[in-house]
Amino acid sequence: MIDYDKLASGKQGLKTRVKANSVRPLHNRVIVSGMEFGERTTDGGIIITSDDGKDRGIKPRWGKVYAKGPENNDPYDVGDYILIEHGRWTRGYDLEGPDGDVETLRTVEAESVLLWSDEVPKDSLFGDKTGVGASDSHRPEDFIN
Repeated sequence: MIDYDKLASGKQGLKTRVKANSVRPLHNRVIVSGMEFGERTTDGGIIITSDDGKDRGIKPRWGKVYAKGPENNDPYDVGDYILIEHGRWTRGYDLEGPDGDVETLRTVEAESVLLWSDEVPKDSLFGDKTGVGASDSHRPEDFIN
C-alpha cells in the first residue's frame, strides 16, 4: 500500500504487507519481531521519547527470533531474544496471518547478532547494571567504582 501524501512529504510511504501462514528466511538469516523504536517507559516509570532517526538512536536493539534460516547453526532458538548491531536489520514488513493478526517482522544477517538470551531482556538503557534495584533511589555514589 502506498501513502502518496507521506511519500511526497519525504516520510516513509511504502509498507510491505505479506499474507501468509508463515515466512522463512534464506540461508543463515534470521527473522525477528518485537523490535522497539517508539516511545518507551522503563520499569521505574521513566518515559523515554522515540529516538528513531536521531543521533542518540544509534544503538543495538533487541528482537525476538521468529524464524531461522536452514543454514543457521547459531545456539539461539525461535522464541529467544537477540541483540542486533545498529542498523543491521531490514525495513519492517507486516505479516498478516490467516486469522487476520498482523505482526511486524524484520530480517537480520546472522553475523549482526551480538548477544542472545532465552529470557526477556531487561530494559536496554536501565536495569540491574547500576547495582541498585528498580525500587531504590539512584545516588551519585552508586555509580562510583
